[in-house]
Amino acid sequence: MPGTKAEERRMDSRKILLLVGALLVAGMTAVFARTLTAGSAAPQAGAAVIVTPPPEPGPEILVATRALPVGTIIDSASLKFQPWPKELVGGAYFLKDQTDMSKLLGTVVRFAITAGQPLTQGAVVKSGDRGFLAAALTPGMRAVTVPVSAQTGVAGFVFPGDHIDVVLTQDVAGGGDGPPLKVSETILRNVRVLATDQRTDGQSGNDGKTPIQTFTTVTVEATPKIAEQLAVAQTVGTLSLSLRALADRPEDLQNPGGGAPAPVADRASYVTGGDISRYQRRTVPGRQREGSASAAPGAATTGPAATGPAATGPVTTEGFGVRVARGSGGGPKADAAPASPTNSGAGDQ
Repeated sequence: MPGTKAEERRMDSRKILLLVGALLVAGMTAVFARTLTAGSAAPQAGAAVIVTPPPEPGPEILVATRALPVGTIIDSASLKFQPWPKELVGGAYFLKDQTDMSKLLGTVVRFAITAGQPLTQGAVVKSGDRGFLAAALTPGMRAVTVPVSAQTGVAGFVFPGDHIDVVLTQDVAGGGDGPPLKVSETILRNVRVLATDQRTDGQSGNDGKTPIQTFTTVTVEATPKIAEQLAVAQTVGTLSLSLRALADRPEDLQNPGGGAPAPVADRASYVTGGDISRYQRRTVPGRQREGSASAAPGAATTGPAATGPAATGPVTTEGFGVRVARGSGGGPKADAAPASPTNSGAGDQ
Protein backbone atom coordinates (compact mmCIF):
# COMPACT_ATOMS: atom_id res chain seq x y z
CA MET A 1 0.00 0.00 0.00
CA PRO A 2 2.83 2.39 0.65
CA GLY A 3 3.61 2.30 -3.10
CA THR A 4 0.05 3.15 -4.01
CA LYS A 5 0.01 6.25 -1.85
CA ALA A 6 3.27 7.47 -3.30
CA GLU A 7 1.90 7.12 -6.83
CA GLU A 8 -1.23 9.10 -5.87
CA ARG A 9 0.91 11.89 -4.46
CA ARG A 10 2.93 12.02 -7.69
CA MET A 11 -0.28 12.21 -9.75
CA ASP A 12 -1.62 15.04 -7.60
CA SER A 13 1.61 16.94 -8.09
CA ARG A 14 1.38 16.49 -11.85
CA LYS A 15 -2.21 17.74 -11.87
CA ILE A 16 -1.17 20.81 -9.89
CA LEU A 17 1.68 21.48 -12.29
CA LEU A 18 -0.60 21.06 -15.31
CA LEU A 19 -3.16 23.40 -13.73
CA VAL A 20 -0.51 26.01 -12.97
CA GLY A 21 0.84 25.70 -16.51
CA ALA A 22 -2.63 26.13 -17.99
CA LEU A 23 -3.19 29.21 -15.88
CA LEU A 24 0.12 30.66 -16.99
CA VAL A 25 -0.69 30.01 -20.65
CA ALA A 26 -4.15 31.55 -20.26
CA GLY A 27 -2.68 34.61 -18.58
CA MET A 28 -0.07 35.06 -21.27
CA THR A 29 -2.71 34.64 -23.96
CA ALA A 30 -4.92 37.25 -22.33
CA VAL A 31 -2.04 39.69 -22.03
CA PHE A 32 -1.03 39.13 -25.64
CA ALA A 33 -4.63 39.57 -26.88
CA ARG A 34 -4.99 42.78 -24.89
CA THR A 35 -1.75 44.08 -26.35
CA LEU A 36 -2.94 43.32 -29.88
CA THR A 37 -6.29 45.03 -29.25
CA ALA A 38 -4.69 48.14 -27.81
CA GLY A 39 -2.16 48.30 -30.66
CA SER A 40 -4.85 48.13 -33.38
CA ALA A 41 -7.07 50.73 -31.68
CA ALA A 42 -4.30 53.30 -31.39
CA PRO A 43 -3.90 53.87 -35.18
CA GLN A 44 -7.67 54.25 -35.54
CA ALA A 45 -7.69 56.98 -32.93
CA GLY A 46 -4.83 58.72 -34.70
CA ALA A 47 -6.64 58.54 -38.06
CA ALA A 48 -9.74 60.09 -36.55
CA VAL A 49 -7.73 63.01 -35.23
CA ILE A 50 -6.04 63.76 -38.56
CA VAL A 51 -8.63 65.71 -40.71
CA THR A 52 -7.90 66.60 -44.32
CA PRO A 53 -8.35 70.36 -44.79
CA PRO A 54 -10.96 71.39 -47.42
CA PRO A 55 -9.56 72.51 -50.78
CA GLU A 56 -9.06 76.20 -51.13
CA PRO A 57 -11.71 77.90 -53.30
CA GLY A 58 -10.36 78.60 -56.77
CA PRO A 59 -10.70 81.82 -58.72
CA GLU A 60 -13.93 82.73 -60.50
CA ILE A 61 -13.93 82.35 -64.27
CA LEU A 62 -16.46 83.01 -67.03
CA VAL A 63 -18.65 80.06 -68.03
CA ALA A 64 -21.58 79.78 -70.45
CA THR A 65 -25.03 79.92 -68.87
CA ARG A 66 -26.57 78.09 -71.84
CA ALA A 67 -25.48 76.36 -75.03
CA LEU A 68 -23.85 78.91 -77.36
CA PRO A 69 -23.79 77.74 -81.00
CA VAL A 70 -21.34 79.13 -83.52
CA GLY A 71 -22.24 82.71 -84.45
CA THR A 72 -24.04 83.57 -81.19
CA ILE A 73 -23.74 87.24 -80.25
CA ILE A 74 -22.72 87.46 -76.58
CA ASP A 75 -25.00 89.42 -74.26
CA SER A 76 -25.10 89.86 -70.49
CA ALA A 77 -27.29 86.75 -70.05
CA SER A 78 -24.94 84.44 -71.99
CA LEU A 79 -22.13 84.26 -69.41
CA LYS A 80 -21.58 84.27 -65.65
CA PHE A 81 -18.64 84.04 -63.21
CA GLN A 82 -18.29 80.75 -61.35
CA PRO A 83 -15.64 79.39 -58.92
CA TRP A 84 -13.28 76.89 -60.55
CA PRO A 85 -10.65 74.52 -59.05
CA LYS A 86 -7.34 76.33 -58.88
CA GLU A 87 -5.37 73.46 -60.37
CA LEU A 88 -7.67 73.35 -63.40
CA VAL A 89 -7.58 77.05 -64.27
CA GLY A 90 -5.82 77.60 -67.59
CA GLY A 91 -4.14 80.69 -68.89
CA ALA A 92 -6.80 81.15 -71.61
CA TYR A 93 -9.69 81.51 -69.15
CA PHE A 94 -11.32 84.85 -68.31
CA LEU A 95 -10.60 85.52 -64.61
CA LYS A 96 -13.03 87.78 -62.73
CA ASP A 97 -10.40 90.17 -61.41
CA GLN A 98 -8.82 90.53 -64.85
CA THR A 99 -11.90 90.71 -67.11
CA ASP A 100 -13.94 93.71 -68.22
CA MET A 101 -17.34 92.18 -68.98
CA SER A 102 -18.46 95.20 -71.02
CA LYS A 103 -15.76 94.47 -73.60
CA LEU A 104 -17.15 90.99 -74.20
CA LEU A 105 -20.69 92.16 -74.94
CA GLY A 106 -21.31 92.02 -78.66
CA THR A 107 -18.50 89.56 -79.39
CA VAL A 108 -19.30 86.50 -81.49
CA VAL A 109 -18.78 82.85 -80.57
CA ARG A 110 -16.26 81.25 -82.93
CA PHE A 111 -16.63 77.68 -81.61
CA ALA A 112 -19.67 75.98 -80.10
CA ILE A 113 -19.73 76.15 -76.27
CA THR A 114 -21.88 73.89 -74.09
CA ALA A 115 -23.68 75.10 -70.97
CA GLY A 116 -21.31 75.35 -67.99
CA GLN A 117 -18.16 75.21 -70.13
CA PRO A 118 -15.50 77.88 -69.49
CA LEU A 119 -15.09 80.62 -72.08
CA THR A 120 -11.58 80.85 -73.53
CA GLN A 121 -9.74 83.71 -75.20
CA GLY A 122 -9.84 82.11 -78.64
CA ALA A 123 -13.53 81.15 -78.52
CA VAL A 124 -14.84 84.65 -79.34
CA VAL A 125 -14.21 87.23 -82.04
CA LYS A 126 -14.35 90.89 -81.10
CA SER A 127 -15.89 93.67 -83.13
CA GLY A 128 -13.33 95.06 -85.52
CA ASP A 129 -11.31 91.84 -85.69
CA ARG A 130 -10.73 90.30 -89.07
CA GLY A 131 -13.49 87.85 -89.93
CA PHE A 132 -15.83 89.16 -87.23
CA LEU A 133 -18.95 89.37 -89.41
CA ALA A 134 -18.17 86.07 -91.12
CA ALA A 135 -17.96 84.41 -87.69
CA ALA A 136 -21.37 85.84 -86.76
CA LEU A 137 -23.02 84.23 -89.77
CA THR A 138 -24.68 80.84 -89.57
CA PRO A 139 -23.12 78.41 -92.07
CA GLY A 140 -24.79 78.84 -95.47
CA MET A 141 -26.15 82.31 -94.68
CA ARG A 142 -25.27 85.77 -96.04
CA ALA A 143 -25.05 89.26 -94.53
CA VAL A 144 -27.16 91.96 -96.21
CA THR A 145 -27.40 95.67 -95.29
CA VAL A 146 -30.64 97.58 -95.80
CA PRO A 147 -31.31 101.31 -95.26
CA VAL A 148 -33.78 102.40 -92.58
CA SER A 149 -34.81 105.57 -90.77
CA ALA A 150 -35.95 106.36 -87.25
CA GLN A 151 -39.54 105.66 -88.29
CA THR A 152 -38.91 102.48 -90.26
CA GLY A 153 -36.29 101.16 -87.80
CA VAL A 154 -38.55 100.93 -84.71
CA ALA A 155 -37.08 104.20 -83.39
CA GLY A 156 -33.76 102.56 -82.51
CA PHE A 157 -35.23 99.81 -80.32
CA VAL A 158 -33.71 97.09 -82.52
CA PHE A 159 -30.42 95.63 -81.27
CA PRO A 160 -27.98 93.06 -82.69
CA GLY A 161 -29.28 89.57 -81.93
CA ASP A 162 -32.95 90.57 -82.21
CA HIS A 163 -35.26 88.97 -84.77
CA ILE A 164 -37.44 91.09 -87.03
CA ASP A 165 -39.93 90.95 -89.90
CA VAL A 166 -39.39 93.08 -93.01
CA VAL A 167 -42.33 95.06 -94.43
CA LEU A 168 -42.35 96.56 -97.94
CA THR A 169 -44.53 99.63 -98.68
CA GLN A 170 -45.01 100.80 -102.27
CA ASP A 171 -47.32 102.64 -104.70
CA VAL A 172 -48.65 100.61 -107.65
CA ALA A 173 -49.65 102.89 -110.54
CA GLY A 174 -50.96 100.16 -112.83
CA GLY A 175 -50.84 102.41 -115.92
CA GLY A 176 -54.35 103.72 -115.40
CA ASP A 177 -56.02 106.96 -114.45
CA GLY A 178 -56.48 108.08 -110.87
CA PRO A 179 -54.26 107.79 -107.80
CA PRO A 180 -52.00 104.71 -107.50
CA LEU A 181 -52.74 101.76 -105.27
CA LYS A 182 -50.99 102.01 -101.91
CA VAL A 183 -50.04 98.64 -100.49
CA SER A 184 -47.90 97.29 -97.64
CA GLU A 185 -46.88 93.65 -97.33
CA THR A 186 -44.68 91.52 -95.08
CA ILE A 187 -42.07 89.99 -97.35
CA LEU A 188 -39.73 88.33 -94.79
CA ARG A 189 -40.18 86.86 -91.34
CA ASN A 190 -37.81 85.88 -88.52
CA VAL A 191 -34.72 87.70 -89.81
CA ARG A 192 -31.77 87.93 -87.37
CA VAL A 193 -30.13 91.33 -86.90
CA LEU A 194 -26.32 91.21 -87.02
CA ALA A 195 -25.50 94.90 -86.66
CA THR A 196 -27.03 98.38 -86.60
CA ASP A 197 -24.84 100.80 -88.54
CA GLN A 198 -21.43 99.46 -87.43
CA ARG A 199 -22.47 98.46 -83.91
CA THR A 200 -22.71 94.80 -83.07
CA ASP A 201 -23.49 95.11 -79.35
CA GLY A 202 -25.82 96.86 -76.93
CA GLN A 203 -23.31 98.43 -74.54
CA SER A 204 -24.66 99.99 -71.37
CA GLY A 205 -24.24 103.64 -70.52
CA ASN A 206 -22.98 105.19 -67.29
CA ASP A 207 -26.33 104.55 -65.61
CA GLY A 208 -26.22 100.83 -66.45
CA LYS A 209 -28.96 101.10 -69.08
CA THR A 210 -28.56 100.44 -72.79
CA PRO A 211 -28.88 103.76 -74.64
CA ILE A 212 -31.40 103.94 -77.48
CA GLN A 213 -29.76 105.29 -80.62
CA THR A 214 -31.24 105.70 -84.06
CA PHE A 215 -29.40 104.23 -87.02
CA THR A 216 -29.49 104.50 -90.80
CA THR A 217 -28.58 100.93 -91.82
CA VAL A 218 -29.25 97.46 -90.49
CA THR A 219 -27.23 94.38 -91.39
CA VAL A 220 -29.27 91.17 -91.28
CA GLU A 221 -28.66 87.48 -91.84
CA ALA A 222 -30.36 85.97 -94.90
CA THR A 223 -30.25 82.99 -97.22
CA PRO A 224 -28.75 83.61 -100.69
CA LYS A 225 -32.25 83.76 -102.21
CA ILE A 226 -33.58 86.16 -99.58
CA ALA A 227 -30.49 88.33 -100.09
CA GLU A 228 -31.53 88.73 -103.73
CA GLN A 229 -35.09 89.55 -102.71
CA LEU A 230 -33.90 92.23 -100.30
CA ALA A 231 -31.73 93.80 -103.01
CA VAL A 232 -34.74 94.12 -105.33
CA ALA A 233 -37.12 95.22 -102.55
CA GLN A 234 -34.93 98.25 -101.83
CA THR A 235 -35.58 99.51 -105.38
CA VAL A 236 -39.32 98.82 -105.28
CA GLY A 237 -40.42 100.77 -102.21
CA THR A 238 -39.68 101.56 -98.58
CA LEU A 239 -38.55 98.86 -96.16
CA SER A 240 -39.71 98.90 -92.53
CA LEU A 241 -38.70 96.69 -89.62
CA SER A 242 -41.16 94.91 -87.35
CA LEU A 243 -39.62 93.71 -84.07
CA ARG A 244 -40.51 90.17 -83.02
CA ALA A 245 -41.27 89.09 -79.45
CA LEU A 246 -38.60 87.92 -77.05
CA ALA A 247 -40.07 84.38 -77.08
CA ASP A 248 -39.04 84.10 -80.74
CA ARG A 249 -35.33 84.48 -79.89
CA PRO A 250 -32.78 81.74 -80.75
CA GLU A 251 -32.63 80.31 -77.21
CA ASP A 252 -36.36 79.49 -77.39
CA LEU A 253 -36.50 78.34 -81.01
CA GLN A 254 -33.49 76.11 -81.52
CA ASN A 255 -32.98 74.08 -84.65
CA PRO A 256 -31.95 70.43 -84.16
CA GLY A 257 -28.53 71.28 -85.58
CA GLY A 258 -28.13 74.37 -83.38
CA GLY A 259 -28.62 78.02 -84.16
CA ALA A 260 -31.74 80.02 -84.82
CA PRO A 261 -34.38 79.11 -87.40
CA ALA A 262 -33.69 80.47 -90.87
CA PRO A 263 -35.68 83.47 -92.17
CA VAL A 264 -38.58 82.72 -94.48
CA ALA A 265 -40.24 84.64 -97.30
CA ASP A 266 -43.93 85.53 -96.92
CA ARG A 267 -46.32 86.47 -99.71
CA ALA A 268 -49.63 85.89 -97.95
CA SER A 269 -49.97 89.00 -95.78
CA TYR A 270 -50.66 92.44 -97.30
CA VAL A 271 -52.85 95.48 -96.69
CA THR A 272 -54.08 98.02 -99.28
CA GLY A 273 -55.09 101.62 -98.84
CA GLY A 274 -58.73 100.66 -99.22
CA ASP A 275 -58.46 98.39 -96.19
CA ILE A 276 -57.52 101.43 -94.09
CA SER A 277 -59.60 104.25 -95.58
CA ARG A 278 -62.75 104.32 -97.68
CA TYR A 279 -61.15 107.05 -99.76
CA GLN A 280 -58.30 104.83 -100.95
CA ARG A 281 -58.12 102.12 -103.56
CA ARG A 282 -58.29 98.39 -103.09
CA THR A 283 -57.30 97.60 -106.67
CA VAL A 284 -54.80 98.70 -109.29
CA PRO A 285 -56.04 101.66 -111.41
CA GLY A 286 -57.59 100.54 -114.67
CA ARG A 287 -56.64 101.87 -118.12
CA GLN A 288 -59.27 103.14 -120.58
CA ARG A 289 -59.37 101.60 -124.04
CA GLU A 290 -57.71 103.78 -126.67
CA GLY A 291 -60.17 105.73 -128.82
CA SER A 292 -63.12 105.12 -126.55
CA ALA A 293 -65.20 107.89 -125.12
CA SER A 294 -64.80 108.97 -121.58
CA ALA A 295 -66.52 106.78 -119.10
CA ALA A 296 -70.00 107.81 -118.20
CA PRO A 297 -70.42 109.47 -114.87
CA GLY A 298 -70.63 106.83 -112.17
CA ALA A 299 -69.28 104.09 -114.44
CA ALA A 300 -66.93 101.54 -112.92
CA THR A 301 -63.29 102.40 -113.55
CA THR A 302 -61.79 99.29 -112.03
CA GLY A 303 -62.74 95.75 -112.75
CA PRO A 304 -63.37 92.86 -110.40
CA ALA A 305 -60.53 90.99 -112.10
CA ALA A 306 -58.04 93.40 -110.49
CA THR A 307 -58.66 92.24 -106.95
CA GLY A 308 -55.31 92.95 -105.34
CA PRO A 309 -51.73 94.02 -105.79
CA ALA A 310 -51.02 90.90 -107.85
CA ALA A 311 -53.49 91.90 -110.59
CA THR A 312 -51.99 91.96 -114.08
CA GLY A 313 -53.11 93.56 -117.31
CA PRO A 314 -54.93 96.82 -117.80
CA VAL A 315 -58.63 97.23 -117.16
CA THR A 316 -60.77 98.99 -119.77
CA THR A 317 -64.15 100.64 -119.42
CA GLU A 318 -66.91 100.27 -122.02
CA GLY A 319 -70.34 101.56 -121.06
CA PHE A 320 -71.46 99.87 -117.90
CA GLY A 321 -69.53 96.65 -118.53
CA VAL A 322 -65.93 95.94 -117.59
CA ARG A 323 -63.52 94.29 -119.99
CA VAL A 324 -60.04 93.01 -119.08
CA ALA A 325 -57.34 93.16 -121.77
CA ARG A 326 -54.08 91.25 -121.24
CA GLY A 327 -50.94 92.42 -123.02
CA SER A 328 -50.33 95.57 -125.02
CA GLY A 329 -51.64 94.20 -128.32
CA GLY A 330 -55.16 93.51 -129.40
CA GLY A 331 -55.27 90.06 -127.86
CA PRO A 332 -58.36 88.16 -126.79
CA LYS A 333 -60.52 89.89 -124.21
CA ALA A 334 -62.72 88.38 -121.56
CA ASP A 335 -65.98 90.12 -120.75
CA ALA A 336 -66.76 90.43 -117.08
CA ALA A 337 -70.14 90.70 -115.49
CA PRO A 338 -71.82 94.09 -115.99
CA ALA A 339 -71.04 96.54 -113.21
CA SER A 340 -73.80 98.63 -111.77
CA PRO A 341 -73.03 102.35 -111.85
CA THR A 342 -74.16 102.61 -108.25
CA ASN A 343 -71.41 100.17 -107.14
CA SER A 344 -68.60 102.56 -108.06
CA GLY A 345 -67.90 104.01 -104.65
CA ALA A 346 -65.18 106.32 -103.48
CA GLY A 347 -63.23 103.37 -102.12
CA ASP A 348 -62.38 102.14 -105.65
CA GLN A 349 -61.49 105.53 -107.15
